[in-house]
Amino acid sequence: MTDPAKAARRARHDAIRAQVADEETEAAEAEAAENAATLDVSLHLRISHTLDAELRRRAAAEHIPTSALVRKLLAQAVRQHDACGLTAADVEEIARRVTREELHRSA
Repeated sequence: MTDPAKAARRARHDAIRAQVADEETEAAEAEAAENAATLDVSLHLRISHTLDAELRRRAAAEHIPTSALVRKLLAQAVRQHDACGLTAADVEEIARRVTREELHRSA
C-alpha cells in the first residue's frame, strides 16, 4: 500500500475514532445532566432477557445509556397515564351502566 493510501486510511480511522469519542462524551454529559437535575433513587426490578435485550438495542440506537432510556420511558408512561383521565362521556356511560345494573337487580 502506498504512503498516500496509508495516510488516507489512517485519517479516516482517526476521524471515526474522534466521532465515536464525541458521541460517547455527549451521552455521558447527557446522563450527568439528567442525574444532576433529578433525585437519584435506586429502583431494582427483574425483567426478562427479551425485554433487557430490547431496551439495550433501543438505547444503543438512541446513543444513550440503557438506564437513561428506562427513565425516559417510565416518565413518558407516567405522563400518559396522568393525561388519560375520564371524559364526561366516559362518566355518563359508567353512570348509565350502573343504573341499568341496579334496575336489573331490583326487578
